[in-house]
Amino acid sequence: QVELVESGGGLVQAGGSLRLSCAASGRTLNVYNVHSMGWFRQAPGKEREFVASINWNGATTSYADSVKGRFTISRDNAKGTVYLQMNSLKPEDTAVYYCAKSRQYGRDTYRAIGDYDYWGQGTQVTISS
Repeated sequence: QVELVESGGGLVQAGGSLRLSCAASGRTLNVYNVHSMGWFRQAPGKEREFVASINWNGATTSYADSVKGRFTISRDNAKGTVYLQMNSLKPEDTAVYYCAKSRQYGRDTYRAIGDYDYWGQGTQVTISS
């Protein structure tokens, strides 16, 4: 069983920044550290969409075109935590943000929802114009 808990969401003005964190529970660190991790988001009335992914050691990352150059995904395996630094935020970034663990061992990054098997509960990000 893997438990993921997101934090760091909130309300900020357009152009601002937020840093999201996703922490794996203590006894799952051995599982977490060998898997890729991803961030997804879901806006009201829309489908959940890929935001960013990182492989097991942080050497490889991938991003949705809509966030490339503004968002940065990173991880600290010693802490069992993955981060999403979000800069130059826009109103269209408003959504619930979810982190997730990949099904596969994490040499690569993954962009499809079906590639992930455990999800956090989500954290709300609201960007005002």
